[in-house]
Amino acid sequence: MKAVFIGASGLAVMTAQLLLKRDHDVVIIERDKERIDALGEELACGFLHGDGTRPAVLREVEPGETDVLYCLTGNDQSNIIASLIGRSLGFARVVTRIDNIEFEHICIELGLEYTIIPTRTIGRHLADMFEGRDPLELSAMIKNDARAFSFVARREDAVPLAKLELPKLSRVICIYRQSSFLLPEADTVVKEGDEVVVITHRKHLPVLEERWSPLLGR
Repeated sequence: MKAVFIGASGLAVMTAQLLLKRDHDVVIIERDKERIDALGEELACGFLHGDGTRPAVLREVEPGETDVLYCLTGNDQSNIIASLIGRSLGFARVVTRIDNIEFEHICIELGLEYTIIPTRTIGRHLADMFEGRDPLELSAMIKNDARAFSFVARREDAVPLAKLELPKLSRVICIYRQSSFLLPEADTVVKEGDEVVVITHRKHLPVLEERWSPLLGR
């Protein structure tokens, strides 16, 4: 499999090292030539000197032949732009790193489904560790044909849950409202701006994405 990284950040280098040890192909796009020269001595991968937010540069790494595009620079805006361009060029999967949680809703609205917030993930893990708990990843609990989907409620979605008209085999499992976590009840009303998390059958994902992620262009 082939992975392309935009930005030679510490996170990108660590992930690239792990993938190389597992015999995957790796290409790193980096604007800093000196950084490329330094990493070339420790990473047996491909390097491309250039700006990963430019379509012409991304085309050089053959989007159709790449399994995952990792946008892991230290700039949230650059990662979001690169992710949108990468998706439009046909990369099979795009992973977007953000550090400022204020961009999380924007990423959801833009349909960037593989968004990671490393600082929050690490912070939550350390806090749970402090309290003696071993966190169980959500991905380990969602098996077989089950999938999770989230969207930011628009004005027209501000209705009781029963009126959301979700597909069969779909249920709202939780709602994030500003800084609060809510478990939905029978009479819960969705408010504009809520982040709504749904568990559904994988066959219904295209329907949900078309309804709530119109910029995906699917």
